[in-house]
Amino acid sequence: MKFAISYNTPLYGTDPDRLVAFAQHAERCGFDGLYLPDHIALHPGATVGAIELDPTLAFVDPLDTLSFVAASTSRLLLGTGVLLLPYRHPVVLAKRLATIDQLSRGRMRLLTVGLGALPAEAAAVGVDYRSRGRRADEAIQVLRALWSGGGDGAEFHGEFFDFAELTSYPKPYGTARLPIHVGGSSRAAARRAGLHGDGWFPGGMLAPLERDEQWKLVRDTAIEAGRDPAALDYTRWGSIDMPPERVEGLASQGVTRIVVGATASEPARQFDEMSELAERFALAVSPGRAGAGPGRA
Repeated sequence: MKFAISYNTPLYGTDPDRLVAFAQHAERCGFDGLYLPDHIALHPGATVGAIELDPTLAFVDPLDTLSFVAASTSRLLLGTGVLLLPYRHPVVLAKRLATIDQLSRGRMRLLTVGLGALPAEAAAVGVDYRSRGRRADEAIQVLRALWSGGGDGAEFHGEFFDFAELTSYPKPYGTARLPIHVGGSSRAAARRAGLHGDGWFPGGMLAPLERDEQWKLVRDTAIEAGRDPAALDYTRWGSIDMPPERVEGLASQGVTRIVVGATASEPARQFDEMSELAERFALAVSPGRAGAGPGRA
């Protein structure tokens, strides 16, 4: 089982020194990757489900922030949970993602995309909220076409994007395509993962039975599309204090990666939480480093 950790700037703040220290300690502890959430714009009264979002929450741009983190780490994979794909033009996004992957020597490998749940956010960037699913499907295809295209250019002709003989360089580091995982809490997201995704990262609010049914839908959809369901990663949210038997249960369901978040607000205690998980599950800890943190040698 692989473990990754989420850094939530609305909760932890945007101080760059704190962010770097957090990422470096996660790397020392043996965490697989670092995830950041995404919102482009909020407004008073914005709600996701039953939760109202404070419009002053500081959601940093996840890709800019991951590039910053990459410069201060050497092994940690870079992830989004989730990047709002319909709200970004895929031609520009292909360049940004490939650039981060090149400069990090192949670590932009935990990209997870979703649709967004705020109609006003879609309207603010000129996207029809009702068609954002179809737009996302096309965007995934555009990204892959540009990454794999050679010097003679790629072409794509769709409802939202249309081009011919278009080249995009640099390419991702040592590969023709970056993994694209699909996140979400709907059956449409599960089908999207089966049709187009390299993995699935369901939302944390799903009831267990519905989540199991959606994972089956992911796999069944992949089979119907002629894809190998065994090749799909399955990522789930977990808690940083979860016991081994809970992890064993997730592994039995096919989960390949668990993403946790620190519950403490103070950096020193967050470091302790990460170190405790690393010890509990025998992650690949750098010798003598996992206990290092603020005020520690």
